[in-house]
Amino acid sequence: MKSDFDLKNWPETIERIHKTPAGRALDVKLVTEADLLRLKAIARLHARGLPQPVDWSDLLQEAFTRALEGSRRQPAGVPVVAFLAEVMRSIKEQYWRECRRGARQLPKLLAELGVVDFQQGELTDPAPSPERRAIAIEQVKAINRLFEDDLQAKQIISALCEGSTPEETCATYAMSRTDYDSTRKRIRRAMIRAGLRSPEL
Repeated sequence: MKSDFDLKNWPETIERIHKTPAGRALDVKLVTEADLLRLKAIARLHARGLPQPVDWSDLLQEAFTRALEGSRRQPAGVPVVAFLAEVMRSIKEQYWRECRRGARQLPKLLAELGVVDFQQGELTDPAPSPERRAIAIEQVKAINRLFEDDLQAKQIISALCEGSTPEETCATYAMSRTDYDSTRKRIRRAMIRAGLRSPEL
């Protein structure tokens, strides 16, 4: 996810951001230009090490979106920069929870696709080592990059991770069984070509 929001040449780029959540926040005077610069720096710090395709601008724009839509409310007496910094921290933690959940599901996904040949009892470990967890997270990131522009593949991968049957997946995403089977085979071939293997969590 990339954004046009870039303050490297501030204020020349200010006109480009008025349609973004950050631009709307400026328009309604939720923040000042100085606040925005401080929040940009905080967003960059929070974004360090986040899995692709998430970047600092995603954290910043999502924080503004939640504030503007009211899903996150600024507590009385809390400065706006501190409030939005906390919202970004929360979003960062949410991204990491999703990534760790994907890492736990990776062995099952690989087995479902036939990329590895594991027995059901071997697919989970309630306490994977930090090294194995890190390997799994890297593989989840690689899978996300591999199918970044393939919506149907992403839908099937998501459904497999959730334990959905082929019939449930086809009904949910309005795809034919032929499309489901051919896409699943395409996913398997792409993952094997990319050398994706289970980290044996």
